[in-house]
Amino acid sequence: MNKLQGKTAIITGGAAGIGSATAALFRQEGASVAIWDINEAQGRATAAALGATFYRVNTANLAEVEEAAKAVHEEFGRIDILVNNAGITRDASLAKMTPEQWQLVLDVNLSGVFHCTKTVAPYMIERGYGRILNASSVVGIYGNFGQTNYVATKSGVIGMTKVWARELGRKGITVNAVAPGFIATEMVAAMPEKIVKMMEEKTPLGRLGKPEEIAAAYLFLASDDAAFINGATLSVDGGAVI
Repeated sequence: MNKLQGKTAIITGGAAGIGSATAALFRQEGASVAIWDINEAQGRATAAALGATFYRVNTANLAEVEEAAKAVHEEFGRIDILVNNAGITRDASLAKMTPEQWQLVLDVNLSGVFHCTKTVAPYMIERGYGRILNASSVVGIYGNFGQTNYVATKSGVIGMTKVWARELGRKGITVNAVAPGFIATEMVAAMPEKIVKMMEEKTPLGRLGKPEEIAAAYLFLASDDAAFINGATLSVDGGAVI
């Protein structure tokens, strides 16, 4: 308990799913939490339930990110942890994927991570401390049919994580990625039962992961227990990449 006491965390895409589970766990462990999301209704409801603060932010928009980061810093006086969790999918095979589908996913999943990290890092550098956690995916490691855009972004996140770990490590900031496998989020629950069953069969543990299990990985990497872990990608997938 209280592994994050006195810390302030920004969690993008924190309104639901893995983001809200992470926000809940971080609050439980003593952190002040700022939830950034474009879903204002759900974001405000989640924040109210957790005692967190909500900001409507489109991470693909640099100006919105800069304004929100400034507001968080003014409210809490510090930014210790950034969880770049926001992400979207627009799946289609290469033959059917439109330039618009390609660009939209890149704007959120890749440029959004860049915007948030570039904006928040100076606040961390000023204090000589920070934890930056990026959401990748197992498909960013081994690929997946029909997800050219999504896989490109999640592979790119791993690459950016390694670069930033080198650049920011000497400034007291660690940068790591988490690569979830098939997780039982609201989005997955809406999928056909046949697809969900296939996901379970691909996982050696024989089940989907829970959002809380990904949140636990984020908590570990954000805590002092992981102070010497930098530039790593932690697969939390039940063995799906074996």
